[in-house]
Amino acid sequence: MINGRTAIGIVPARGGSKGLPGKNIRPICGKPLIGWTIEKARKSRYLDTVVVSTDSEEIAAVAREFGADVPFLRPAELATDKSSSMDVVRHALDHYGAAGRQFHFTALLEPTSPLREDGDIDRMLEILDAQAAQFDAIVSVGEVNEHPSIMKRIVAGQVEPFAKELALTTRRQDNEPAYFPYGVAYISRTENMLAENTFYPRRCTAFPIKRYQNYEIDDIYDFLCVEAVMKHEWRLA
Repeated sequence: MINGRTAIGIVPARGGSKGLPGKNIRPICGKPLIGWTIEKARKSRYLDTVVVSTDSEEIAAVAREFGADVPFLRPAELATDKSSSMDVVRHALDHYGAAGRQFHFTALLEPTSPLREDGDIDRMLEILDAQAAQFDAIVSVGEVNEHPSIMKRIVAGQVEPFAKELALTTRRQDNEPAYFPYGVAYISRTENMLAENTFYPRRCTAFPIKRYQNYEIDDIYDFLCVEAVMKHEWRLA
């Protein structure tokens, strides 16, 4: 709870993964991947509830070991490649709503972005609460090195600019900074998120993260990179 307003952290973790099977509970630096996200969420001073939404009994068991709530298994129709994060979040909020629990803030915490620092979630909530007159949501973003102006696509075998409307530059420092929403946290006022059906409502601000946090795990190569970053930044074995 922050200034009398309740907050929930929702960790989505379906069992199926084509890019890296079993990734959510795959061991990384001594604990299952999802454990890193649950631990950071439970350290928050403001999250009243940390819930894992999963369709997998195996993931549910691991999540409970790390102290998360797992009061339901996600229905199969919300555990496909095409299932949206918003549908998953709505399902979780509906579950708590049926029990009479409402939350002013909703934080989506993706287990595939485990490089959070202890205070990231709380700092984001504090910024959003303090800037209530201006913003309804806050999203973690990292500056990208692969700038959109130099991205290419292949059309009929020919290399072309991916975004022709962007001025072509050859030096990274000549580009206006571009950012990617790495999944450290997406936090929104629940009412606005549900009304606009997005974690990017019209009044959305940014929370810049550090360079080493600019990773999401989708395949084995991402996994290996994040594992190496953890060992380097956090001095893990």
